[in-house]
Amino acid sequence: MRESLTTRSAARSRTGSRSRWRKILAHNLAAYLFLLPALILFATFSWYPIARGFIISFQRIDLINPPQWVGLDNFRHVLSDPLFFRAWRNTLQFTLLALLLGYLVPVVLAIAVNEMRHARAYFRLAFYLPVILPPMVTILLWKWFYDPGPGLANSVLRLLGLSQQPWLQSPRTAMFSLVIMSTWANAGGTMLLYLAALQGIPAHLYDAAEIDGANLWQRLIHITLPQIRTVMLILLVLQIIGTMQVFTEPFVMTDGGPVNATITVLLLLYRYAFKFQNFGAASALGLILFVVLVIFSLLYLWLTRKTMSNEL
Repeated sequence: MRESLTTRSAARSRTGSRSRWRKILAHNLAAYLFLLPALILFATFSWYPIARGFIISFQRIDLINPPQWVGLDNFRHVLSDPLFFRAWRNTLQFTLLALLLGYLVPVVLAIAVNEMRHARAYFRLAFYLPVILPPMVTILLWKWFYDPGPGLANSVLRLLGLSQQPWLQSPRTAMFSLVIMSTWANAGGTMLLYLAALQGIPAHLYDAAEIDGANLWQRLIHITLPQIRTVMLILLVLQIIGTMQVFTEPFVMTDGGPVNATITVLLLLYRYAFKFQNFGAASALGLILFVVLVIFSLLYLWLTRKTMSNEL
């Protein structure tokens, strides 16, 4: 008798659960139908290439014969390549230099523009203009800047009586030159994000600080930076992820030279795929980079959730 009651109770529970799911589905059916095309496109152009790249990293593909399963051979080939560690070192060097230079410049620009009483909109537009330029136009413009002959950079140095520099021709200065160009091209967009965060700081905090006699530096240290630290932290992680995927600048300006001084992980991946037709090695290298970026993405999610929980 007790077993029969338990069975009927479980059946009623399953029936109630199905009924609840039907109600939820019927209530959100229109939303799911609107979402379906986006999910199909996202799965076709984002998830499928990721899954396909994961499979190819364990295969040998020559575009003539059927793919062959080779296990970890592609990873052994990539790890035994001397350029693998050189590419990672250059990528990390670019990331570090971009953080030292490119991370602080937008913060300083945003604070300076925010403190202006006049022509704020003009300077906001002026600093954002490089972001509007297509990347190839920006790169070709800076190739002329760095031209060892009539280039603008060396022309300015000659006017100042300083020695000319082999900006892109020397392994010592090539990577730093790329970082300067990348900072100039991208600082405007990040500056706008910081400006939006600065606009959200309550004005009464600055009013109270001025009544207490705080100067500009003290307001910056005790009010401005603490109030935008959440945005700064998130943009720091996003910048690390973005700079570790640098490709266009070294590909167009230096092609990884001189003497492989600017070869990056993505540039090495491009060479595997489109110069050596070794798609398995290219996918293996892409998978390694993917794992590294997933770690940074998890760090980003953890920081976001932690800051949101602290603000509640």
